[in-house]
Order: sequence, then structure tokens, then C-alpha cells
Amino acid sequence: MEFRIAADELKKALHRAQGIVERKTTMPILANVLVNATKGGITVTAFDLDIGIVSEHPAEVIKTGAVTLSAKYVFDIVQNLPDAQVTLKKLANNYVDISSGSAHFKIVGMAAEEYPKLPKEESAPMVQVGGNTLLEMIKKTQFAISSDETRYILNGVFFEPQSTGKVRMVATDGHRLSLIEREVPGDFKLKGGVIIPRKGLMELKRLLDEAPDAECHLGFAENSALFKKPGLSMVMRLIDGQFPEYQRVIPKEGEKVVLVPKTRFLEGLKRIALLSADKSNAVRIGLEDNKLVITASNPDLGEAKDVLELAYQGNDITIGFNARYLMDVLTVTETDEVSFELGDEHSPGVLHAPGDRSFTAVVMPMRV
Repeated sequence: MEFRIAADELKKALHRAQGIVERKTTMPILANVLVNATKGGITVTAFDLDIGIVSEHPAEVIKTGAVTLSAKYVFDIVQNLPDAQVTLKKLANNYVDISSGSAHFKIVGMAAEEYPKLPKEESAPMVQVGGNTLLEMIKKTQFAISSDETRYILNGVFFEPQSTGKVRMVATDGHRLSLIEREVPGDFKLKGGVIIPRKGLMELKRLLDEAPDAECHLGFAENSALFKKPGLSMVMRLIDGQFPEYQRVIPKEGEKVVLVPKTRFLEGLKRIALLSADKSNAVRIGLEDNKLVITASNPDLGEAKDVLELAYQGNDITIGFNARYLMDVLTVTETDEVSFELGDEHSPGVLHAPGDRSFTAVVMPMRV
């Protein structure tokens, strides 16, 4: 195997692999990428047995062949090459010579035959999706995914096509829930929803961030998801299980509904949370006549208070919330105002854009 390629092109391929390859693994070959040179160019494959990416790149192939190389070390080398072009040549015993300008490296590789095979691309019906739409849906649900490994069902996002030509994505960790619904015309041929794992979702987000306007296709087979865009395909294993009945968590409409200026609310929460006790980020949200009051107290530090002016007439109420959960929602909300629905001190708070519940977040109250 021997080929010449633009260093930036190889860097792009290896950068895509960084989040997937397993560095701490009982299978050392999973820390490698599979480099395959054919007459049409090269492909670089990264696979951790759950998520696989195959990336196609133009190259001047002198001799076809394949080898696996350390994803991390070769990426570090390629980032520091002196020349815009780089040549890779496979030597005896799977050593690979990497040369660019005055720099030469002789790297230990492993046999391509030992690299695990990616799942076969079954005939999953592929649906064209807008990259920007998918990116928005991921950004507005990722923060609510549970990191508790014992509740593996919640370690991903529930992807649920609706009969109306829309798709709903939902994430919850038991303390908060985020739901977004967007137009995605096309038939995924799914009987119900599927759960896309957090790591696969984060890699998908990275690939979409590269070029959100590129033509994208998404499909689902028996137990895997398939994503394609020009020059790249990705396959990931889905989480096997039943997602909880999330609709039961979402209140119909709170007794008290206030319109809050988003930026002002976010800034106030950041300030007051500085004095919240330990790691709970606990703050009190109080509603009084035409005021929203954010307070926090910490026996070791003292107290903090911030008052926002808004339209509210009704009984005074104070509810405890985790400030970080509220800030996560406000950070991804695009409207200038947010509708904040509250019940009593035992009821969740609901946030959404005024008059539009297509993106809705539910935050459970806490004792403060």
C-alpha cells in the first residue's frame, strides 16, 4: 500500500475518529483506524463495536492495500507535518512509513484483517433530513440525557416519528425532561420510537457541525441507526429497551404562567447560583406582584437575591429548582421571552416559547 494525500484531508479523517476509537480497551486494535487504499481514493474507518464511521477521501494511490494505525498518534503526527502533502507507505510486518517534506516517521501498525467488521448495511429505508433541523433537535435534548449507567434506557434520546410527518425527540434523566418536535417528511418505517445512545448522538452532532447544510440521510434497521452524507457513512447500535411513558410527566398547563425575559433570567440564575449550597445548584424562584425573585442561601457563604420585573398578578409562591437545569434550557432557547409555567411547590416547572410548545422542557422542583 502506498498513497499521497493532502495533510489536511488526512487530518479531517483522523479528527472524525477521535471520539470513537477506544483508548482503554482489552482489544488494542480498537485504538486504531483502518486505512484502505483503493483505485478511487482512500477510506478511513473507526469502530468501537457500537459506533462505526467510514470516511472517504481523495488521494493519489500508487499501490492499493490496507493497514490499521493508531488513531491518536498518527493524528498528532499529521497535525505537525512540515508540508501540505504526506505520503504513507506500508512496509514489511505492518510498519508504515509516513513522510512529508523533511520529516519521516516509521510507525507500528496492525494487520487490516484483524480489524472488526462493521455491521452490514441492511436495507434500511433512508430518509432525507435537514442537517440544521437534526442539529437543533440534538442541541435541545442532549443536556437532559441521563449519565446514570444503571438506568441505561435513559442514556440516550428517544427518537419517535409522528403520524403527522413530524419527528419527536425526547430525553430525560428523571429530574428534568426535554422534548422537541420538528417537520421531517419521509417514512422511517418504524413501528414505534427508538433510543439513540448518547455517544452516538454526540458523534452525529460533531459530523453535522462540520457542514450543517450538506445533504443528509438517516435510517433505522433492526437494532442500528444509519447516517449518511456525501463521502461519509456512520452506523451505530441502538439502546435495546422500552423508553418510559414521558407524556405523563408533562403537565397540561400550569396554574401560574409568566413571560420571562430570557437573557435577564439566565443572567440572574448564573449570579444567584454562585451562592447555592454545595453541588445541588439549588435556588428559590418566587412570584410576587409583578416580580420574579431568585434567591439562594448558603450557611458558609451567605445569601443572594435578584429581582426581575414582569407582569404577574396572583398569589405569592416560592418553589425550589436546580438552577443549572433551568440555565441549560434557557441557553438553547432562541426566543427573547420564555413562557414559564408553575403549579405549587411540588409541581414541575415548564418552559417553552410563548404560544409554541414544539420545544418544551420540564424541570422537577426540589426541596431548598
